[in-house]
Amino acid sequence: MLQRFVPRVLVCLLALLVGCSGTPAPGTPSGGTPSAGIPSWARGTAVVRVADLPAEARETLDLIDRGGPFPYAKDGAVFGNFEGLLPKHRRGWYHEYTVPTPGSRDRGARRIVTGEGGEIYYTDDHYESFRAVLR
Repeated sequence: MLQRFVPRVLVCLLALLVGCSGTPAPGTPSGGTPSAGIPSWARGTAVVRVADLPAEARETLDLIDRGGPFPYAKDGAVFGNFEGLLPKHRRGWYHEYTVPTPGSRDRGARRIVTGEGGEIYYTDDHYESFRAVLR
């Protein structure tokens, strides 16, 4: 009896550990969205849904959609992609916008970068990493 019980308990524990690992299922990006719903420009990049962005980032997206007015003089400036973390395009393809950081005395580290092809990326670490924004 014990010989049957122990393997079953071990299998159950293993299944529980795998299920709780936090690893997305195959074909699911870091944002938890099935890759079938991800635009081609965002594939292979970490993703975030608009609803999961900070409120200030959602407000910045609304300003971008409306064409401004923007609170910072550098909003809408060409983003050079010097870090090379975004797909390569000609200079002028990407533009950056400040996402205000509460309590910061300067522009802070958060930005939204848009591309001419409808791409939207979010960084909260001043271009150290990007997540594709899914609408």
